[in-house]
Amino acid sequence: MQKSKKHVLIENLGPLAVALIIPFVFNALNFPFGFAISVTIMLFIIAASGMDILFGYSGQMSMGHAGFYAIGAYGSALITIHLGIPVLASILIAPVLAAAVGALLAYPAAKLKFHFLALATIAFGQIIFQLVLQSPGGITGDAVGLRVPRLELFGIRLDLMGNQIATFFFLLFAVVVMLIVKSNIVNSRVGRALLAIRENAHAADGMGVNVRKYKIIAFAVSAFFVALSGSLFAHIVGWVSPDGFNETQSVLFVTILLLGGTASKWGPVAGAVVITILQEQLRQWANISVFIYGIILLFVIWLMPGGIVGTVKDLFNRLRKSRNLQEKGGK
Repeated sequence: MQKSKKHVLIENLGPLAVALIIPFVFNALNFPFGFAISVTIMLFIIAASGMDILFGYSGQMSMGHAGFYAIGAYGSALITIHLGIPVLASILIAPVLAAAVGALLAYPAAKLKFHFLALATIAFGQIIFQLVLQSPGGITGDAVGLRVPRLELFGIRLDLMGNQIATFFFLLFAVVVMLIVKSNIVNSRVGRALLAIRENAHAADGMGVNVRKYKIIAFAVSAFFVALSGSLFAHIVGWVSPDGFNETQSVLFVTILLLGGTASKWGPVAGAVVITILQEQLRQWANISVFIYGIILLFVIWLMPGGIVGTVKDLFNRLRKSRNLQEKGGK
């Protein structure tokens, strides 16, 4: 059933209106920690949206996207530090480089399926992790980490220690832009090709879809999204170290996506909100975080295969059908 324009406006503008109020509520309540949580949520939304294009729409599973997260963070920092390029430009350049790396990785990996593809991406993530941990000439700061230049826009420093409200709105703007980009991609010819590949790659190939080409596009686009999230993270936090780019981060991205719901506009949003809040509550058990994420994934696969968004949609559909049956029975 096609949604009415009114329904579409409410669905899109409603959450945005709520998001616009949040920073003022935090400010009124003198709750600076809320801004830190919000920043993490918005960064994860961008990253998970990129993962959704790869897995939710093209059916390719990656367990190494922390590598692209690292390329975005370290790439942007090093471009700014060593080439003197402005921070805002570096934030955009690094994801483009990550997209190029993603395309190069996807070219040989496009023929791999299921666990073979997952293993290949795990290997990629580990290679990037080892490079930032033991870099040539110690350019990344190795295990110690690297101080990153802060982001300033119109003279306003955008970080958690600077203007928190301005930082919030800057990231919210980035989230909205990337969600619009994702929506345009999935509703385009590319998106339809990706869905055809996800459902049946052989049938799509028989219908004239260039399977390898579109798999490479999905990988490159997802790498761009995740790397952009990493670039923003680096310059807003002001510090990067290898600990934030290991295999746990890749598992976290997958958990966010599957919990929220794949092939969905709001799935990455729901997943990012729930996982970020849960992550803060479980911080004292950080050493077993992968185990906890594994339990969550098993729970979702077993009881909520459609994630939060899919489960809510199914519930509303059942309620609507039940109401329609009652109305017909009453006539």
